[in-house]
Amino acid sequence: MNILIVDDDIVDRELITRTLKRSNISCEISGVESVDQGLEQLKKTEFDAVLLDYNLPKRNGIELLVELRSVHERHDIPVIMMSTSKDDELALNCINAGAQDFLVKTEINVFRLQRAIVNSHARADLEKRLYQSYQHTKELAEQDSLTGISSRYHFDESLSNDLKSNERNKTTLALLLIDLDHFKYVNDNYGHDIGDSLLIEVVNRIHRCLRGNELFARLGGDEFAITLTNINSANNATHVAQRIIDALSEPFTIDNHIITSAASIGISISPDDSVNPKELFKYADIAMYKAKSKGRNQFSFFEEAMQVEFLSNFHIENQLKEALKNKHFNLHYQPVMDPKTQQLTGVEALIRWEVDGVAISPDKFIPIAEKSRLILDIGQWVIEQAIKRLSDLNLNHSQSITMAINLSAVQLTNDSVIDVIHDCIKQYNVDANLIEFEITETALIVEPEKTVKIIQAISDLGCKISLDDFGTGFSSLSHLHSFPIDIVKIDKSLMPSYFSTEKVKKLLSGLIVMLKSLKLQIVAEGVETQDDLDLCINLGVDKVQGYFFDKALPVDVFERKYLQLNNKKVL
Repeated sequence: MNILIVDDDIVDRELITRTLKRSNISCEISGVESVDQGLEQLKKTEFDAVLLDYNLPKRNGIELLVELRSVHERHDIPVIMMSTSKDDELALNCINAGAQDFLVKTEINVFRLQRAIVNSHARADLEKRLYQSYQHTKELAEQDSLTGISSRYHFDESLSNDLKSNERNKTTLALLLIDLDHFKYVNDNYGHDIGDSLLIEVVNRIHRCLRGNELFARLGGDEFAITLTNINSANNATHVAQRIIDALSEPFTIDNHIITSAASIGISISPDDSVNPKELFKYADIAMYKAKSKGRNQFSFFEEAMQVEFLSNFHIENQLKEALKNKHFNLHYQPVMDPKTQQLTGVEALIRWEVDGVAISPDKFIPIAEKSRLILDIGQWVIEQAIKRLSDLNLNHSQSITMAINLSAVQLTNDSVIDVIHDCIKQYNVDANLIEFEITETALIVEPEKTVKIIQAISDLGCKISLDDFGTGFSSLSHLHSFPIDIVKIDKSLMPSYFSTEKVKKLLSGLIVMLKSLKLQIVAEGVETQDDLDLCINLGVDKVQGYFFDKALPVDVFERKYLQLNNKKVL
């Protein structure tokens, strides 16, 4: 056994050495006189035990213990503290500092010294195992088990510490929150094993975008966070965010599946936005959802206006829940006309909502309903009310009209919409061929495989599928053959009253020729002037709607204006 004695009293060192030699312990003994000499010896040589005097020149024995345990992280060396003092408080302080035992020098004999060394070894071994267990538990708590990067727990702890350091040093810190776009689609369609593999590959790509000294954490699911410390300006965060977006834009190949992924990133800056970790996280989260609302696959910085918008949206979401509970919505109906005869052929049902007598624009509350998924219940209510109204209208009038109902992207990823439509058709005894479900092209790209199945199922019920806003920047001709489309609604931006150039007219003319060749029914939206109507007639558009005829009307006004109840004749 290799033993180190740290004691500045040469007489005491000799006494302890002779005592050790009389014991049953076979040992090699080294001696030094100070804390610094002791630490130097411990760096160079492996010792099985240290006999350490408390009263040493310049630095006492506890200082050696503290440095040994904390600075050098040596928890495996048994240390027995010695002193001429019999003070119990001193003994306790030595044990608390990391000593395995405490001996009073005047009481040291062969038996006590030998027993202290044996016991200290046992205690040191136990402490070593406890420390290893602690380290393992700490690693599990701080490390994400799937990806190997930091966990949410470690992220929260580190962010708080980084912000304190950031404030002391008067430096800038950026927090990036990353959320993968449409990750649920991957899990639902390929399975969670493929989803887990994608997360690992995403982490590998993001790692390559970083310098190596950033904190990179998985917060849970498909959410990640990065902190950039000691940066010069927000431009540093811009560069990192853009590198990540570019890196994730390349398709992933996982188990022979080609998977496209992207990310929305929200960025908050300290101290500009906040020095509080919870606030900084909240602001980055708001910015991230702003990036999603702008079309995903991009980054957005937090701005104070976003906080105002966030609170407003939160308030509207709560009001939507209350309105849904109490059925405070209404449907208005916009007439759809034959352009040549200017006779009514159908209506489009459009949801309306008022709070305290003030109308809330659908452009404002529908995105909030979609984000919160309240749109599923709201959409069900719209389908039920619109089909019931169609039944009433066609029951009371001689000529059947059609009913157009809008479906959101969220509804097209939920199988329950098929059952709702089926049950309503059956309950209200409506000809499914008279129901048109309008979808936008942006809805078709959210979860295309699942969306096409649901749209096909709706079509199989006998309902018509209408592609809305055709001619905008999202238009893709592939949708016309990938989905069971029956009707195409030309966007109002192609009407002369919106753009009166010859180029737009030629574009509209070409689109209509193409759509007619595919035997699709054509509806022109946004018809507001006689010129708009005349052009639609000349180009052979099947149906038109717009303010030239009417805006969306409450049902009683619509019936009085367009349907004569007495003689059952369509005007």
